[in-house]
Amino acid sequence: MKILGFIIQKEFIQIIRNRALLPMMTLLPIIQLIILSNAASNEVKNVNLVIVEKDYSESSRLLIRKINANDRISIVKTTFNSKDAFDHLQANKADIVLEIPSDFEKDYRRGEQPKLQMLVNAINGQQSTVGSGYLKNIISSFNLELIEEVAPLTSGSQLTISSRNWYNPEINYPHFMAPGILAELTALLTIVLSAMNVVREREIGTIEQINVTPIKKWQFIVGKLVPFLCIGMVLLTVGLIASKLIFDIPIRGNIGLIFFYAIFNLIAVLGLGLLISNFADTQQQAIFVAFFFVIIFVLMCGLFTPIDSMPKWAQKLTIPNPLAHFISVSRKVLMKGSGFWDIRWEFIYTIILAVVFNTLAIWSYRKRI
Repeated sequence: MKILGFIIQKEFIQIIRNRALLPMMTLLPIIQLIILSNAASNEVKNVNLVIVEKDYSESSRLLIRKINANDRISIVKTTFNSKDAFDHLQANKADIVLEIPSDFEKDYRRGEQPKLQMLVNAINGQQSTVGSGYLKNIISSFNLELIEEVAPLTSGSQLTISSRNWYNPEINYPHFMAPGILAELTALLTIVLSAMNVVREREIGTIEQINVTPIKKWQFIVGKLVPFLCIGMVLLTVGLIASKLIFDIPIRGNIGLIFFYAIFNLIAVLGLGLLISNFADTQQQAIFVAFFFVIIFVLMCGLFTPIDSMPKWAQKLTIPNPLAHFISVSRKVLMKGSGFWDIRWEFIYTIILAVVFNTLAIWSYRKRI
């Protein structure tokens, strides 16, 4: 244990002497957290709509007024010409075209079923899906009003549906994104720093002095891992404080559970970083390989695309992704107040990954001059 203590002490001294590391631990994560939590949002706030009005009835004007009253939909043009509306869609000046047919009100009052045509610009899938959902809700509400006007219902037979959003009632996207981005930054910074560590020793020549000593391979890897584990915990602490002060994220669960899980997750991530560093000859190679995994981890972690929406084979590939588990745990504990039993599978997967990655890191390290 004394040898391990000396290695850890040496690593801390090297980290303290590295002047570029302190801003990376404090300032840069806060800046990234602020920018990404506000910019990376799934919320659709402005849907451009062109209306093709061919009826010019009281009912069609009422529908247009209801649509115009919605603050998330902007009516950019109302026209009688279908081709003009399609040109707006083709030029990306409109997200949706809604066509109100002639005799719309007359057919409705005859008891027939008039149809509204909705053309959606599906180039932006998020914009089209959410925007069309907004418009469908407005049309459904309008439809109920017409039904009550044409055939009034008795108060006892009316069906009322009320909905309530749990855990994030105001659909505040920074509350949803900040815990995930915090987990992402904590894991990614540590994997890049650890991936550069051993190869940096090799470049400056100090690895040769270590290799001639009776230090065992596991002592060397653990000695490298502990200081960066401490850095990761500092990053997590700074990020949580910044998220609470800036975004007022909810902390409904036991915050100690977040830190307890983070220890295992960071051990897994650092093991992967040290494994990369063992095979790289230069820091540039280590960074390239690390970013290869980083891109896969980020795109398949569920931060921007729900894991449940991925193909089955892609969902299976998220199991060895420590970042996906970290984001899941941070959101469940902070927003839902989940306990240990609710996140037990994330713990199990992460512990397995930590054992596998660090075992491979110890096995792949070669004491050679």
